[in-house]
Amino acid sequence: MKTSRTYLDYNATAPLAQVARDAMIAAMDVVGNPSSVHAEGRAAKGIMERARGQVAEAFGASGADIVFTSGATEAAALAMTGRDLHCADVEHEAVSSWGVRDLAVDKLGAVTVLNPSKSSVQLANSETGIVQTLPDGLAVVDATQGFGKLPVAFNWLGCDMALISAHKIGGPKGVGALVLKQGLDVEARIRGGGQEMGRRSGTENLIGIAGFGAAAEAAAQQLADGVWESVAQLRDHLQARLESEVRGAICVGKGQTRLPNTLSLITPDWKGETQVMQMDLAGFAVSAGSACSSGKVKASRVLRAMGYSESEASCAMRVSLGPETTMDEIERFAEAWLAAYARKKRAA
Repeated sequence: MKTSRTYLDYNATAPLAQVARDAMIAAMDVVGNPSSVHAEGRAAKGIMERARGQVAEAFGASGADIVFTSGATEAAALAMTGRDLHCADVEHEAVSSWGVRDLAVDKLGAVTVLNPSKSSVQLANSETGIVQTLPDGLAVVDATQGFGKLPVAFNWLGCDMALISAHKIGGPKGVGALVLKQGLDVEARIRGGGQEMGRRSGTENLIGIAGFGAAAEAAAQQLADGVWESVAQLRDHLQARLESEVRGAICVGKGQTRLPNTLSLITPDWKGETQVMQMDLAGFAVSAGSACSSGKVKASRVLRAMGYSESEASCAMRVSLGPETTMDEIERFAEAWLAAYARKKRAA
């Protein structure tokens, strides 16, 4: 008998939105190279520039330069390489692997920034959902998780550069963007034909970019319609249910501003990867942390940086909801998780 699946791992990747799928299918029928000057090339470039405008408008980046990349990881490499920017250990590895990891972070997840123009700080953490209060003048902001879930605009952030990704907002995997303050430049890491204003050579991923643009436009509309406020109510309901029935459970970031969809829960003496496997068998997709590191059996680097013990950091589970998540799914997940917890307690 096939088990029905419930997807609760939106921070890892969001399901492809229908509008993005439609835009990508339409782009598949366009034969031209966006760099060609003939009619076919101009048609392809028109699709790409429309998507660039959709992304810019959704991210509040009027007047900024949108440089399409293969994802936020490549955008981070383009923004961070050679700059020796300061960052905290709660940053995604795509950022922190390029930076100087010396910014302090407290138990609430707040990062202390001493020199914004020489620092990179995330808007929101993928594991905990904690949203940072960003100082003006930052060199780089990783907006990958906040974009599409929070009312944020690049022009409000006051930073030089920002990183965003398509697949976190219902677009396709394998496409993202570096957003640059107008007049600012970066050294190309991929050289060749000079595409993307000379900052990122190589024929653009037209199909992916078309999907990115459509997803960005739809995400902006969802924000305007208050969809994520409803998601936050579901998250809060799940949090209250689990906390009320499990003594000693720690909700990371409780009381702090968090992404509306994210619940990070530490359950002492119950390994995060065990929880993920048991929920997977029960038909629910959740994670033990960032999708880029949760496959590795080790304590969360983010939680350790926040001051949690090795034991606590290894017992975290992340549930991240989406606009399609229902109350029925939340209740069924809570029942399955609590049943698994009860079995663990009986076996102890």
